Amino acid sequence: MNDLFDSERFPDNFYKGMIVMLDRVRGRGLVRSFSGKEIAFRFPYVQVIGAPLGGRMPGIQLLSEGDSVGFDVGWTSHGLCVTTIRPAPASS
Repeated sequence: MNDLFDSERFPDNFYKGMIVMLDRVRGRGLVRSFSGKEIAFRFPYVQVIGAPLGGRMPGIQLLSEGDSVGFDVGWTSHGLCVTTIRPAPASS
């Protein structure tokens, strides 16, 4: 059954979404999913793929409002949160 997994909607096993809010000072933001749900993320509790290690908010410089991203989620004491963000590759 190939209907169970849609590689266009979930490239590289990530949900597709867009960063709709990014507060660089406080280190938090919101990702809007393909289905329209907005899910919060907060540094340092989110991993940005491709970011250098170390620092207070590693990878925040790779993100901007309006960027398309891949993301994964997890449950925390604050509810559902984004745990991993994969910035979309730069188009040539």
